[in-house]
Amino acid sequence: MRVTGEQRIAAGRARVWQALNDPAVLRQSIPGCQTLEQEDDEHFSATVEVKIGPIGARFSGKVTLSDIEAPNGYTITGEGQGGTAGFAKGGAKVRLADDGGETLLSYEVDAQVGGRLAQLGGPLIDATARRLAAQFFSRFGEIVSGSAPAAAQPEAPAASPALSQAASVRSAPQAYALPAPQGRPMAWILATMVTALGGYLVGHSMGGGGSDWMGLAIGLLVVIVAAAGFEFGRRTASPIVMVHPAILER
Repeated sequence: MRVTGEQRIAAGRARVWQALNDPAVLRQSIPGCQTLEQEDDEHFSATVEVKIGPIGARFSGKVTLSDIEAPNGYTITGEGQGGTAGFAKGGAKVRLADDGGETLLSYEVDAQVGGRLAQLGGPLIDATARRLAAQFFSRFGEIVSGSAPAAAQPEAPAASPALSQAASVRSAPQAYALPAPQGRPMAWILATMVTALGGYLVGHSMGGGGSDWMGLAIGLLVVIVAAAGFEFGRRTASPIVMVHPAILER
């Protein structure tokens, strides 16, 4: 199959020629390129993952530069093995020409495939070859001219639901029941004496035998009832106060 085309690049010919010999630029431009390592001025080793129709394959092979005419162009050829998918080999003649302040890059690609890939049929393989060639030279032009989109910045890792919930609970004000102040022993003794005396006087005023003892019994009963009521009120009436955790940590 043979594919031809042109790519106008907003950069001088010297800059375009330099990029054509830069492994980093080539690696970013080749669709599916995983690795591209330079062995010397004319040879590279590469690993490329491509998909042609329903068949995807990982090709490992060599890339060679030849017919070098700096800064006018060269021929780049390569051959790779894709395991059970088959093999692919081909080359591209690249020529550079000044066009005002820009550079016109023209290319002529010739490629062959074998194995399972060859069974897909000529039209599908031709269409894929044209698409990959267009992607390569388009991406190359964007990188050289500086119009390639910037690499996306990695997003900050989302906090796990458990951590988010813990942070929410920690930052939210929390309710705490503040303990009621404990009564002083002297107040209890005074209340007991006053209540007992009052009960004694009530019983005594009733007259009759045993009135003193009756008054004392009434006084003690009043003390017990008053103590029970006080304790019940103390436990159920503890104030609920909203306190922020930061205050408690001080």
